[in-house]
Amino acid sequence: MNATQQNKVTLFSRFAWITLGYNVLVILWGALVRATGSGAGCGANWPTCQGEVIPLTNQIETIIEFAHRASSGIALLLVLGLVIWAFRIFMPGHRVRLAATWSMIFILIEALVGAGLVLFELVAENSSAARAIIIAVHLANTFLLLGALTFTASWSTGPAVVEWKMEQRFWFFLSMLSLIVLGMTGAITALGDTLFPVSVARERITNHFLVELRVWHPVLAVFLGAFVAFIAHRIGTHHRILSWRLVSLIGVQFIFGLMNIWLKAPVWMQMIHLLFADLIWIVFVIFADSVLTQQSPKTDHPLN
Repeated sequence: MNATQQNKVTLFSRFAWITLGYNVLVILWGALVRATGSGAGCGANWPTCQGEVIPLTNQIETIIEFAHRASSGIALLLVLGLVIWAFRIFMPGHRVRLAATWSMIFILIEALVGAGLVLFELVAENSSAARAIIIAVHLANTFLLLGALTFTASWSTGPAVVEWKMEQRFWFFLSMLSLIVLGMTGAITALGDTLFPVSVARERITNHFLVELRVWHPVLAVFLGAFVAFIAHRIGTHHRILSWRLVSLIGVQFIFGLMNIWLKAPVWMQMIHLLFADLIWIVFVIFADSVLTQQSPKTDHPLN
């Protein structure tokens, strides 16, 4: 690969990492929308807000919701640019093209799910089972989006062709499912914390399923989190730095989870908890890719 080609790859990789980071911020802002009950800030209108392209209002819920929609639109444009750029500099069949394409698919699904929540009024004080299910699905798709973006950024600086190792895939698949399940139950628990704030008096009179399910996320976090940490420690023999990063993040996340319960889930603590969930997932994706792939003799990037 000559200097010009290397510069193209370097610039693309930087843009891919920036796009990933920006999407994490958009996800956190989306959590703020839910935690502050601002999901109905634009009314049951989509893509317009209160029937306007740019709403002129001082209502804080509308400002928060509109800001999230605007930032999500920018995220969509960034991913679209990532796909176009990938198809311009990488040859057909390159795995970066595949990862970028999946990133576009998942972010479109994100937009459709977000639109569905608004149009079907599964926002604000809605405490239906339908909302809980959609919220969980939303989180799973968010993880898949972050995973695809992580692959896009990571693979752009890796070898053009890799050979997948057959061993150990089962354990990583179980670890992946464990993290997704944890994320989904965490999303449902966070919804319950928003709609039914933790207080002794309220819990005594509330038997809503979101309150009853609240106990399951911490229990699963202990067992599934320990399982993922154990797998990372046992399998990451030749990738100790990534392994310890993942295990350390899981340990810190467990502490934050305890703090979240003790502080009765304030908004700022929910945001930190979600941020570390996203970081754990991103590091897990990088770690799994590093362990499960091995470089092929052909290492040059096939560029146009």
